[in-house]
Amino acid sequence: MSFRVRICADVDEFGRAVLGVARYFGMDIDLEADERFSRLLPLERMHAAFEGDQIVGGAGAFPFEMTVPGGIPVPTAGVTVVGTYPTHRRRGALRALSRAQLDDVHTRGEPLAALWASSETIYGRYGYGIASLCGSIDLPAEYTAFVNPARDEGRLRFVEQEEAVRLFPRVWDAVRRRTPGMLGRSREWWELRVLSDRRHEIGSSPKRLVVYERAGRAEGYAIYRHKQELRDDGVSVGEVRVVEAIAVDGIPTEEVWRYLLGMDWTSRFTARLLPPDHPLLFLLATPRRLQYRMSDGLWVRLVDVGAALSARPYLADGAVVVDVADQFCPWNAGRWRIADGAAKRTRATAHLRCDVTALGSAYLGGISFSQLVRAGRAEELRRGAAMRADAMFAAGRHPWCPEIF
Repeated sequence: MSFRVRICADVDEFGRAVLGVARYFGMDIDLEADERFSRLLPLERMHAAFEGDQIVGGAGAFPFEMTVPGGIPVPTAGVTVVGTYPTHRRRGALRALSRAQLDDVHTRGEPLAALWASSETIYGRYGYGIASLCGSIDLPAEYTAFVNPARDEGRLRFVEQEEAVRLFPRVWDAVRRRTPGMLGRSREWWELRVLSDRRHEIGSSPKRLVVYERAGRAEGYAIYRHKQELRDDGVSVGEVRVVEAIAVDGIPTEEVWRYLLGMDWTSRFTARLLPPDHPLLFLLATPRRLQYRMSDGLWVRLVDVGAALSARPYLADGAVVVDVADQFCPWNAGRWRIADGAAKRTRATAHLRCDVTALGSAYLGGISFSQLVRAGRAEELRRGAAMRADAMFAAGRHPWCPEIF
């Protein structure tokens, strides 16, 4: 069966296209919510799949800038709300949507696409590779002791949304410049996504907003919720759910987490999307009690291999030639020589061979070529090539995208 795919013409089509994924998450068409959402995801970035005159699926892409190793912001399509109606599964609608979307991204000159995979079996066929890992924690209150004593070098205070939208982005941008995988945020993104509390879970508190300041400057913040519950004997079995905790390295990070984990009338503390090299693992006296559970994080797709590889710097000198296979976007296929901060096509003998999915995994520096070779996802054609590529692609810290989009 063939499907016609085109850009949504209006908010009504936008809502019906989003419904392709919303039906799986218990949501329905809400014109007011769709109008707010379309302020973040422009109509021209939302594709709809049609069977006749009926929309049966959709796929959107936020116009992001993502930080890559070296602190460079690179235009990136943030793929989101991808889905087909349950009545039209396994008929080729998703492939048609992905085809149209990646062609559009390529035409717009965005070298990268990235997404969070609701189903990890789908996106490899379209060239996306796991580029970062993240995990959740579930820490009992009795194991919140820190290795170091508290340091009285700053202050924490509650803020309202109006002040948070002024202070929090300063912290975010300072951390983003050093962290591959983090995304630029517009003012509307802060107001409508990060700080908005239009739909909070029944039984939990609204979002609490706290800023950490030192020497008059905002250097950290926390967004969290309480879910308070008392047993019949009056003992609290409440929970603090950390929505987002961002701070510059060192003391600000420690003090923001010391505040969060020091809250009274709480039996457990939970957080999601923390990278495997998060400082919290080394701040606590009993880190195994975090019960850190790791999963896949951000998936990355090189839409334009030459432009994407040339957009980021490389930590080590040298050159490596990679033979790239890309069936879905054949304009990327072939041998690429990466040297002197640029990637160019070459006829030279390849040192490594891999699919574009593996290249996406390695791009942000969180997954090494040596790992990919050991897993059979890349082939080392010249001895030592994987280690040389590892040194070149290294980022200094694991990629981190602190929110699912």
